[in-house]
Amino acid sequence: MTATTFTPLFHRAALLLFFTAPSAALAAALQDWPQWLGPKRDGVWRETGIVEKFPEGGPKLRWRTAMGAGYSGPAVAGGKVFVMDRHVPTDAPKAKNVFEASHIPGRERVVCLNEADGKILWTHEYDCPYDVSYPSGPRVTPVVAGNRVFTLGTEGNLFCLDARNGRVLWAREFKKDFGVQTPLWGFSASPLLDGRKLICLVRGAGTTVVAFDRDTGKELWRALSAKEPGYCPPVIVEAGGKRQLIIWHPEALNSLDPETGKVYWTEPFPVRAGLTVATPRLLGDRLFVTSFYNGSLLMQLDAKQPAAKALWRGKSSSEKNTDGLHSIISTPFLEDGHIFGVCSYGQFRCLRLDTGERVWETFQPVVGRSERWGTAFIVKHEGRFFLFNEQGDLIIARLSPAGYEEISRARLLEADNTDPRRNVVWSHPAFAHRSIYARNDKEIVCYSLAAEEASE
Repeated sequence: MTATTFTPLFHRAALLLFFTAPSAALAAALQDWPQWLGPKRDGVWRETGIVEKFPEGGPKLRWRTAMGAGYSGPAVAGGKVFVMDRHVPTDAPKAKNVFEASHIPGRERVVCLNEADGKILWTHEYDCPYDVSYPSGPRVTPVVAGNRVFTLGTEGNLFCLDARNGRVLWAREFKKDFGVQTPLWGFSASPLLDGRKLICLVRGAGTTVVAFDRDTGKELWRALSAKEPGYCPPVIVEAGGKRQLIIWHPEALNSLDPETGKVYWTEPFPVRAGLTVATPRLLGDRLFVTSFYNGSLLMQLDAKQPAAKALWRGKSSSEKNTDGLHSIISTPFLEDGHIFGVCSYGQFRCLRLDTGERVWETFQPVVGRSERWGTAFIVKHEGRFFLFNEQGDLIIARLSPAGYEEISRARLLEADNTDPRRNVVWSHPAFAHRSIYARNDKEIVCYSLAAEEASE
């Protein structure tokens, strides 16, 4: 082959390698957010190349798409975004009191969007009249695994859908299948996918928690009895040489064998109004839970066997006169021997993990003042945190025992849900593909948080 024929071919190959290798490397670096609290269900965002500070005018909007109402956070996986919403007829009656259960007709939807541009790819819609308090819409974040997406509606409609087209692969109805009633604030605990098991909070005697076969929907095991199931997502921790399924319902904190449902240990912890909501958090051998009225409980997990003992618990059962952390919606974060979380009236607090002693508090990242049920969602990224508050603000901040240090703030969404008698956004965002995906009752938005786009 002569030089004149080799060189153009070589250049074409070199150019192809030059342009495709970076994009392939970028694709490999991008990570999904396929379930509640992210890939490892721990509220940590592990992508690199993320903005250190927002540019003037805020992060770049990638896309926005109209949606119905709901509290369901998005999941991002396989080039798609999955979220749930609700549509109510224009002539439907309004709830006379959102704090009480009201019968309101309507339809729930599972919506699948293209991650690249926000265009709706498919929807799965079904009739779903509500008989709950706070009737805006679904509560649960979808779970995505391969070509399956699992969703749970407010009235207990559990679906396994083909993620490619929305086709129903199997379905269960908690009220019909288990003879239970909808909790006051709906079925709200995001299911946990563990191998072939889809683990859900159901309700009832012996069926407070049920594991379903992920491929068929067949019941694999059932466990626990409690008057109320609560609203707390199941999690799995490793301690005492065992994988332990942590189920926190309003009567007790429980550890189960995730393969069989056998109970390893139970710590009684009565919680008012069925309000077990925030996800249990583990740091080392310490397991922490927090509730709105009854405060916090810290357990020490045994190193040699699946057992535990209580180290301390809050003494106050008041929503106002709190003595530790009385969280209602926001899941706290544990780091370096401290607890960072949002208390009952929007106080962002730092506590000592070993004693529950308060180190500092501020209203700045939540509502800016005392507000009942004030909420901000907490996600860790490298040496700082991304806080998404109920006003629709995304905040970059450093949290340490020394105090709260705000780095940057941008308004991403309108706070338009009025159920708590003020405007709020009470939906946990997803962080994936160097972007944030967040929704309110009118739309879902995607903003780029990539460092290179911020510099541009």
